[in-house]
Amino acid sequence: MRVADGLRGEGVGIRTGAEVERLTRDGSTGVVTPYLADGSTVESEEFLVATGRSPRTAGLGLETVGLAPDGRLLVDGSCRVTEVAAGWLYAAGDINQRSPLTHMGKYQARACAAAIAARAAGRHANPTPWAAWAATADHHAVPQVVFTRPEAAAVGLTEEQARRAGLPVRAVEYPIGDVAGASLLADGYRGHAKLVADEQRSVVVGCTLVGPGVGELIHAATVAIVGEVPLERLWHAVPAFPAMSEIWLRLLEQYGP
Repeated sequence: MRVADGLRGEGVGIRTGAEVERLTRDGSTGVVTPYLADGSTVESEEFLVATGRSPRTAGLGLETVGLAPDGRLLVDGSCRVTEVAAGWLYAAGDINQRSPLTHMGKYQARACAAAIAARAAGRHANPTPWAAWAATADHHAVPQVVFTRPEAAAVGLTEEQARRAGLPVRAVEYPIGDVAGASLLADGYRGHAKLVADEQRSVVVGCTLVGPGVGELIHAATVAIVGEVPLERLWHAVPAFPAMSEIWLRLLEQYGP
């Protein structure tokens, strides 16, 4: 909602649930006209279609080792391809589709390198959770930022995802603009923060932030999730004043002791 409001403030028109039946382009003006299912039309210079992504593995010779020449490669926790019995092939990044983000591909590459080096030295390098050669964060702590205005950043589980997983969670929220440091970043700063905590284990399992510059704030939540830092210990992580990081103190105050 806040991102949509930000886009509208920039003059962007937003229609959700709209179905495009056909497109035309005027040969003389170049104007593109989508015809929508409700009978309305929209004129624009160009029309962008987001169709997702697929691995570009054709031409790599995967069929020579019994793999599909163009498709996803299934991997274990250390990103070793499970369908190659000899265990010499690894796949990091979009090709394994575990977490198709650039920074997660780099993370997987680090896990691959550690696994290869350990196994070359004669170690088993079993990819147990959080081992140096296991890309465990792919499943538990994937940070992501959408660089809109305002930015939207998230890591871990949303409240809905956590409840669907059967976790006993409680969520707290706080307006980021009420933090003293927000006024130093921008006049009239508007933003929102939501923290999701597992009440049984007393740890953070998810966080969502919306507002200018929140991409630089999300890493603190990532550290808390990966480290499974108890909430009572997080109380002792004192944020500098006046800084945007004081949002973590405000969220903990909302959660309570």
